[in-house]
Amino acid sequence: MSQMFDLRDPSPFREQDLAPSAEEYIVASVKELHGEVPSELIVYLDDPAIQDENERVLGNAVRTHFTRRAHHLRLNLRELIRHGLISLAIGLSFLVAFFVAGQAVIRALGENPWSTLARESLLIGGWVAMWRPLEIFLYEWWPLLGERRMHERLSRIRVRIVSRKGATG
Repeated sequence: MSQMFDLRDPSPFREQDLAPSAEEYIVASVKELHGEVPSELIVYLDDPAIQDENERVLGNAVRTHFTRRAHHLRLNLRELIRHGLISLAIGLSFLVAFFVAGQAVIRALGENPWSTLARESLLIGGWVAMWRPLEIFLYEWWPLLGERRMHERLSRIRVRIVSRKGATG
C-alpha cells in the first residue's frame, strides 16, 4: 500500500499525496474510458489480511488527494481566465491604437503603396497583439476544465481493497 503514496511527503498518512506514478496510472486509466469515471477503484494487495480500516483510510486518502488536485486545477483555471482577460484588454488596446495609427498614416501620406503597406503592417501588429488572448479563450481553458471535472469525479470514487491471492485463487 505504501507504493500508492509519495514517501517524500511529510504529511500524516491520511493527508499524503498519491505517488506521481499512482496518480498517473489512475488518471491514464480513466482517460482510456473516454471521460467516464468508474464507480470504484480496486486496489490489489499481496497481503491476504485485508482490513476494513485500511480500505477506509486508503479511500479517504485517494479522495482527499483528488479533491486537492481539483481545487488546484480550479485555481489554475481561474488564473488563466484572469490572465486571458488582462491579455484581451491589452490586445484590444493595441489593435485599436494600431488601427487608428494606420488611418492616420493614410490621412497624412495619402493613398499610395507605402502608406498602404504601413497601415496594413500596423493592422497586422494589432492582430498579433490579440494572438495570446484568442489562444487562451479558444484553446487553453477547456482542457483544464475537463481535467478539473475528472479530478472532481475521482474525488468521489469508492476505493476497494482486494487480496491478489483471493482474486487469483
